[in-house]
Amino acid sequence: MTVFIASLFLPYTVNFHLDKSPSERSYPGSPRSRSSRPSTPVRPSTPVRNPAVSLFARRENDLAKKGLTPGATTEHERIFTPQISRFDKQDGYPFASTPQELHGLAQSEAHSPVWGATSSFTQPRPQNNIALPSPSILKHEEPVLPQEPKRGTIEAIKAQEQQLRGHHRSISFSRADWTIVPAEQGNGGLRNAVRSARDSGTLEDIKWVGTLGMPTDALDDDTKATIAETLENEHESLTVYVRDIDFDGHYSHFCKTILWPVFHYQIPDNPKSKAYEDHSWIYYVKINEAFAEHIARNWRRGDAIWIHDYHLLLVPAMLRKMLPDAQIGFFLHVAFPSSEVFRCLAPRKELLEGMLGADLVGFQTDEYCRHFLQTCSRILCVEAQNEGIQLEDRFVNVGKFPIGIDPKSWDKRRQSPDVDHWVKLIAERYEGKRLIVSRDKLDTVRGVRQKLLSYELFLNTYPEWKDKVVLIQVASSTTEQMELETAITDIATRINSTHSTLAHQPLVFLKKDLSFGQYLALLTVADALMITSLREGMNLTSHEFVFCQDGKYGPKAHGSLILSEFTGSASVFDGHALLVNPWDYRQCAEAIHTALSMSDAEREEVWHKLYDAVLQNSTVNWVKSFRETLSKVWNEHSSRETMAVPRLSVDELEENYRKSRRRLFILDYEGTLASWGSPTSIILTTPQRALTTLTDLVEDPRNIVYVMSSRMPEEMERLFRRVAGLGLIAENGCFVREPQKESWIKLNQESDTKVWKSGAMGILNYFRERTEGSWIEERHCSLVFHYASAEDKVTAARQASECADHINDACASQRVHATPIDGALVVQTSDTNKATAAELVWRYTIERSKTEDDDGRPDFLLVVGDNREDEVVFRWANKLAEAKAIENVMTVTLGSRSTEAKATLTQGVTGG
Repeated sequence: MTVFIASLFLPYTVNFHLDKSPSERSYPGSPRSRSSRPSTPVRPSTPVRNPAVSLFARRENDLAKKGLTPGATTEHERIFTPQISRFDKQDGYPFASTPQELHGLAQSEAHSPVWGATSSFTQPRPQNNIALPSPSILKHEEPVLPQEPKRGTIEAIKAQEQQLRGHHRSISFSRADWTIVPAEQGNGGLRNAVRSARDSGTLEDIKWVGTLGMPTDALDDDTKATIAETLENEHESLTVYVRDIDFDGHYSHFCKTILWPVFHYQIPDNPKSKAYEDHSWIYYVKINEAFAEHIARNWRRGDAIWIHDYHLLLVPAMLRKMLPDAQIGFFLHVAFPSSEVFRCLAPRKELLEGMLGADLVGFQTDEYCRHFLQTCSRILCVEAQNEGIQLEDRFVNVGKFPIGIDPKSWDKRRQSPDVDHWVKLIAERYEGKRLIVSRDKLDTVRGVRQKLLSYELFLNTYPEWKDKVVLIQVASSTTEQMELETAITDIATRINSTHSTLAHQPLVFLKKDLSFGQYLALLTVADALMITSLREGMNLTSHEFVFCQDGKYGPKAHGSLILSEFTGSASVFDGHALLVNPWDYRQCAEAIHTALSMSDAEREEVWHKLYDAVLQNSTVNWVKSFRETLSKVWNEHSSRETMAVPRLSVDELEENYRKSRRRLFILDYEGTLASWGSPTSIILTTPQRALTTLTDLVEDPRNIVYVMSSRMPEEMERLFRRVAGLGLIAENGCFVREPQKESWIKLNQESDTKVWKSGAMGILNYFRERTEGSWIEERHCSLVFHYASAEDKVTAARQASECADHINDACASQRVHATPIDGALVVQTSDTNKATAAELVWRYTIERSKTEDDDGRPDFLLVVGDNREDEVVFRWANKLAEAKAIENVMTVTLGSRSTEAKATLTQGVTGG
């Protein structure tokens, strides 16, 4: 079985070599030269630097222009000046021991460039004009392309020259030698996890699916085909080729300008943004379609598909249409926002429906799972359960799978000579100082500004620490955050100007990437790590810090972790880190003081708890947990599919009925024995045939018959008073009346019912007043919000879904759940349902029939129902069959739908 791992970027890309003379070049794109080309590309000893950097990677090429930290008084930070030392450069790969380490271990954080990757690959520039959003929202349906200049003008001549240069560049790239190299961009956490899972044997046969992360329009078809063939044969990678303009619109405009901010609680609609969603939405759809089609072409029955992150939210549903019985999983590596934020997206329904094409949707934390369930309930008006989303035709499981790091790889990498070299150098340079280390991308989400302000407040509040502590802030800058960069520079200048001396500099602000060895050394010698992200899916830097603080390879051990409560890692560490609200500067300052003041014993005790969490949430465990859960839920879903459930065999039913000596029947009423009537009507149109059939069954002393309904006990008594000896289950399992008995058994406590009813009724009344035509029915053990008679049924359904969310949140501690059904919302306790009533009926049947020679156990059980409320009874009966507690069990559902019943009927008793 092959596991397709779909991520926007492949772990590999292509580096072209344009420095050879024509006589020295081979042309891998031409058929006559392919046989002479080595089967495995060889990386040149001297990489070629070219201004044609990747379209999608933004780097600062001239690091030498960067000066010291603003307000610096010492030159200590010069030790971090980027350089490739004799330890860092091995086999042509900067700062990595192996090629796998470069694109895997070195990318410690998802969506981050490789640490120390200071050189750019030689790759084509985009050949198409990049489509820009229209300056007017009235014309934003179509992308705006630059107007062609008039002939004979200077602009036209320049454009023609540029076109010729692009033509020659296209020819040169198509004929140039190239090599496959580890990519510098992409999801490093995912690549680490896959690599470690492969090493441990958890994953065996895989296929990466993604793009090369570079413009490809300049390449001819032969070159593209050769690259794709090499990647597939030698690197287990399927290459998705898309137009440059499509990728730029998808990634730069929709993903980074719209989705990324919203998923991190930042609404992108601001005066400076022209990112109209339906301009870039068309590109987002195109890229997702390209991925889905590419996977579908290569998929074979039995293969599994694992799709990753917010770039590919539509792919699961697209694949579900192409491959209805495929095993599809989706995992979101970033945070999922609350419904109030997500609903701001224009294509919100399309995005949610795209994710729900998967069998299993995974998130980093319980909070993100809860947000997703609430958002689906409110926007799509579907039933959200604790385990997932119940759709009309299928169930989608939702679960928490926190990603981590690979301890084995990290331990091996820490033993390298370069790490030891940097540990000694940094420890010597900052001897006698307490080091606080931070490492962030310089954007509005990482909270660097909040961190520096908190550190400044700490220095002002606790002057006794001003010459004893140093904050080393590593920050990779981005071109879009100039205002933020200016503000941070001002804060850094103020801190160092106020608190520096000739021999001490309290803040070292490194606006550049470090080599991986330097990064490991910093984590090893630090006294504390400070993470103040305003919102982050996980934060693997904190895991890496905890692992490096074991004292094996450095002079210090058991450093403190100051961690934002808005990161996924905060829940993984279960409150053992020093959790802070980044917006509360006073709290952050106090956390710094606590971290530096803790005794050795206290730090060691806390560190052991953090360390256990890191080991428990390793990459191998993450992959194994998700893959096993996906396989399990897919098997469950497959058994419930309409095509997998056979029609009821009447002959088999009759044969089992005749052979049995004690039989138990549990039959649903509405929709099964009788058509649905008015909820307030006592007199229903129960067919005479149904009453006659029930009477015939009850008259046989070997039969015990129960009818279950959502109606109240008094209604059930009136409906079936003509059928003597019939057992009844009322209000979806809250009441049970045994055959030949007058009294009812109540499964709920009256006092508990009154408590939750009072709270739920207030919420229901709130939405009733806002939904014209709706009304509330109060039953003994449940409440029903009816809106089938509302004039605006779409608005009424949306109001009911929002009402369900409010009740499920407010009454969760009382185990009360709101379930949407057709035209109504049923609110009842989750501790009591038809299955709990069926279990009671089963026990009473055995107890009443038991004799010295007979254990009283029925040898025939038939359960018939027609809707979701009956699924719990099907599940209960099927478990009896699996446990072999009864000889013959038959569960039957009416109609065609996803079900746990083992057989189907197209018509009920009412249908003849």
